[in-house]
Amino acid sequence: MISSVRGPVLAIGLDHAVVEVGGVGLAVHATPGTLATLRRGEEARLATALVVREDSLTLYGFADAEASGLFGLLQTVTGVGPRLALSILAVLEPEALCRALSEGDTAALKRVPGVGLKSAERLVLELRDKVASVARVPVGVGATAAAPSGRDHVVEALVGLGFPAKQAEQAVDAVLSETDGASGSGNGSANGSAGQVDTAATLRIALSRLGKAR
Repeated sequence: MISSVRGPVLAIGLDHAVVEVGGVGLAVHATPGTLATLRRGEEARLATALVVREDSLTLYGFADAEASGLFGLLQTVTGVGPRLALSILAVLEPEALCRALSEGDTAALKRVPGVGLKSAERLVLELRDKVASVARVPVGVGATAAAPSGRDHVVEALVGLGFPAKQAEQAVDAVLSETDGASGSGNGSANGSAGQVDTAATLRIALSRLGKAR
């Protein structure tokens, strides 16, 4: 079992990064939020989970052991495979996911593409009492907001994908400016709350716009 990888980042794609370990480039699938913390050419360390199938070996990477633990826990639920588990973690950060499961917040879980009401209810039913074993902070206790560095992470990810730094900064700032103005609408936005940046959503929107501009 490969529980972690460490080495220079050779490339960053839309859904994976290539990390060199012992002279071998390993493709590590990850969420946009995790990819946003990586920079091409710099060393990275990711907690990983290896999913073995008859015809494939797929490595999934996470920023920390908590996310990796949740990835495995999610797959214990009927109907949840590695792809859906990764999608859930792409939409909900570990702390938000743990809170949604413990509080029975099916509305938050339904924000994930592919998760309907029945799936959300099943996730809550089967994992409500299990998330505490992998949660980094006590579930149900408000945590101090992280420093607003998400914007820089998204810019770095876009630069790693080959976009000019100035162009990346302008695209991210435009997305954040627009979504901040719409954050009171109740719909999913790149700014989940004041001072915080939803790196995954911001990266997706910025990539879409930059791709059209090319």
